[in-house]
Amino acid sequence: MCKHILNAQVSIRSPCCRKWFDCVECHQEQETHPLKESFEMTFACKKCKKCFRKDVAEFEEADEYCPHCDNHFVIEALTPKPAISIEGADARVDNRMLKDERIKTGPKQGVPTVFDPDFDADKLG
Repeated sequence: MCKHILNAQVSIRSPCCRKWFDCVECHQEQETHPLKESFEMTFACKKCKKCFRKDVAEFEEADEYCPHCDNHFVIEALTPKPAISIEGADARVDNRMLKDERIKTGPKQGVPTVFDPDFDADKLG
């Protein structure tokens, strides 16, 4: 699963180390050597799970499809975009997450009880 291209339709076999990667950035992150450039590339379709080769020097519009299942693998890449979001549910629907800092938390200010030492502390001997 590629974190750089969200809608990768094929995996590409690198000619230098013969490992499968979804994009060039994945190869750069996982390997220490540079990617060897080649005109003949080996692809693995993620839809039908079959491999095929394409010559990039003579790449035509018909070569944008998998020869086994006709999956269109040359599409505009969707890359992740940074976004600021709030974790949790919508505050308009469920406001239990929100805390009002203006309201004091503690004993009620109304009727004093036996367990409130603040009121009786001055009366002790």
